[in-house]
Amino acid sequence: MSKLTKLMFTPMALVLLIAASVSAFAQGPQSGPPWGPETPYFNLEVVLRGEGFGLIKFRQPNDDAFIVYLDVWVRDLAPNTSYLRQRAVDTNVDDNCTSTAWLTLGRGLQPQSITTDATGTGREKLFRILPPSPGLEFDIHFRVIEEETSAVVLTSKCYQFTISQ
Repeated sequence: MSKLTKLMFTPMALVLLIAASVSAFAQGPQSGPPWGPETPYFNLEVVLRGEGFGLIKFRQPNDDAFIVYLDVWVRDLAPNTSYLRQRAVDTNVDDNCTSTAWLTLGRGLQPQSITTDATGTGREKLFRILPPSPGLEFDIHFRVIEEETSAVVLTSKCYQFTISQ
């Protein structure tokens, strides 16, 4: 019997193997924070574009703490430079972010800059305490500004977010 023949499965065995693999993949890892659900939008992947590129993973666990975590990453910006992330929200949920009331994000109420390295890349883990208003929906958009000059270097499109319960 050849090695190839030894590796062949019967159709039923192959179906069972695929079903087990799909089930394990769907369950995902069993550790980590309880994110989600995704509908409505409790968690966002915010893309920032402009003079470089950025990404904000905007996450609220399924708990009663009303804290949103922001994992911020930027690249292709000026090297060895400090930047700030800001957000503006409006409660007229229509995918049209009209607010210009920018709030600088950080660690709780304390603004936190992100400083790029010699290649123009930087990363920072931030958080924000949300109002205890489960189900509150709003439009939200983000920008990154240079800390020293306040020049806008990255912006996002308009997203919708709902405070988790």
